Amino acid sequence: MKWILRLVVLVVVLLVVAVVSILFLPADRIARIAAEQLRTATGRDVSITGDVALTFWPVLGARVGGLELGNAEWAEQGPMLQAANTAIGVDAMALLKGDIRITNIEAESPTVRLEQRADGRASWQFSDASGEVQVQTETAPAPAAPARTISIEKVKITDATLIYDAEGSDLISYEGVDLALDWPDVLGPAEIAASLQPAGSEVAVEAVIDGFAGFITGQTQTLRAGVNTDAGALSFDGKASTAGAVAGALSLKTSSTDGFLRALGLSGADLPENLGRSIDMTTALTLTPDRKLALRDLIVDLGGNKISGAADIALNGVPQINAQLNVGDFDLSSESPAASGGSGSGGGGSSAGTPSSGWPKTQIDASGLAAFNGEIALSASSIDLGQFKLGATQALLRNDRSRMVFELRDVQAYGGNVAGEFVINNRSGLSVGGGLTAAGIQMQPLLTDAADLDRLTGQGDARLTFLGSGTSIDAIMRSLSGDGSISIGRGTILGIDLDRLMRSGDTGGGTTVFDSLNGTWTIASGVLSNNDLLLQLKNYQASGAGVVGLGTQTVDYTATPVALRANSGQGVSIPVRFTGPWSNISIRPDFEAVIDAEVDAKVDELENKAKEKLNEKLGVRKQEGQSTEDAVKDELKNKLLRKLFD
Repeated sequence: MKWILRLVVLVVVLLVVAVVSILFLPADRIARIAAEQLRTATGRDVSITGDVALTFWPVLGARVGGLELGNAEWAEQGPMLQAANTAIGVDAMALLKGDIRITNIEAESPTVRLEQRADGRASWQFSDASGEVQVQTETAPAPAAPARTISIEKVKITDATLIYDAEGSDLISYEGVDLALDWPDVLGPAEIAASLQPAGSEVAVEAVIDGFAGFITGQTQTLRAGVNTDAGALSFDGKASTAGAVAGALSLKTSSTDGFLRALGLSGADLPENLGRSIDMTTALTLTPDRKLALRDLIVDLGGNKISGAADIALNGVPQINAQLNVGDFDLSSESPAASGGSGSGGGGSSAGTPSSGWPKTQIDASGLAAFNGEIALSASSIDLGQFKLGATQALLRNDRSRMVFELRDVQAYGGNVAGEFVINNRSGLSVGGGLTAAGIQMQPLLTDAADLDRLTGQGDARLTFLGSGTSIDAIMRSLSGDGSISIGRGTILGIDLDRLMRSGDTGGGTTVFDSLNGTWTIASGVLSNNDLLLQLKNYQASGAGVVGLGTQTVDYTATPVALRANSGQGVSIPVRFTGPWSNISIRPDFEAVIDAEVDAKVDELENKAKEKLNEKLGVRKQEGQSTEDAVKDELKNKLLRKLFD
């Protein structure tokens, strides 16, 4: 019984000692030890600027009125961490053994400043108190005098302001950030969880870092991380270091790319359905401390269009890209309705019809041209541009300070080959231009796609240069300038039979078969002008002249066929005029021009006969190449001279 009584007394004494020890525990000493631990682990100055008070609930420890963790010497944004209210918790049992074991640190509404420079330096790269990057652990050689074991198991930050400054990029600032670090074993992994709301919806960040003690001092460690939003998720599995070296597997999957970007506080992107409105991407990623990114085994599904290949990207300032991509069957067609309706039919002498709806007048946003510089080599099985369709394509895309050049190196299109370049320049207002050459092209599908004209068939060669400017397709088409030429072999003109027209004046439907067609044109202010079109047929030939309104989608063109074997070989011609909008072209014989031509011919005939009668009466003999007027003058001069000498 005495032993039991003594044991109870001993326990009571120990409890009294423990309570007294805790009550007389100096709060400033706890804060000082915590600050020393942070300084030892990071190599940064740690200062306590406010009052320090002992706390018993919810944790045993101290509450610090002001705490600052210094930044790197080269940093410009101020202290790395600045908190007005920080709680420091200690392990009571360890305290009874003589150790001060910091179990957790909680900071309310702090400001966290992270900075990175183009040369790879980052403010979150820590060293120990000696300035060398190395890990202080419990397994280090024991000093001569016993040392207290100091460690931090948990860090909790609530309602923080996070500022990130990367040299060459815009300053990024997030408010309302919650961050939790769970690090129970100083030699083991750490779990990090963060929550932020840059745009009102929650963004959750989770990460597990093996060997966290080594990670914070610059060692490369295994990292598994994810960023999750309601609109998509980004995940990484590989290795990383605080120096900015990263290597591993990256995946991105979004149900709404616009929503995902906006959730991160970035500008949204209203992308077409098959060009990134949703994204499913995987790649092997490597990032160096100087922010050079390499993507290998890249596979991206943009919601229908798929891309594979590799890319190297320098992320200092405006991204500099060098990529090789294969896009397979790539669809770049617009989701908006066609700019003009109808099939270009007409005839029968009627000029009535519904006018074309014209080109889209929606303002073009070309600011995306400033998003990157560099070169992208592109290969495709086919490319659907909406208005034009290309087959197998080898191309090079170059972009330099908002001037993008799309170089067509080997393009199969419309049964032939196309080469040249297409330029979009937004340096000082939007302009488009280029030069294209085509060989062996089937004209009917090309003209159908280009101008909704399906009457001309045949295979030929073409050349085109063009330049236009404006903020909409309509403005660009109305400003076009340039020139070109076309040469077509044997083909047909659908909707008109020139042979029947010449024989009977019938303008009904039919088909004209021709042997060749050649012509050149110029473009000014959106109007294409041609005056040397020549169409060769077996028994006829036809010349053409007129204008095509590329901006107004209209045509006023006259083709003049000539029956070579009619009129004793002198030929008979009946001009045919094509007028109206592209959606409803009217075709009618120009009989007025026929009458004018006949009248002019009769006038010339009568004039020539009168001149011949005058010559006979005056006895005038014309020399070769001499006009009637000059011959008469010479004859009169000779007669005057003879009179004088007589």
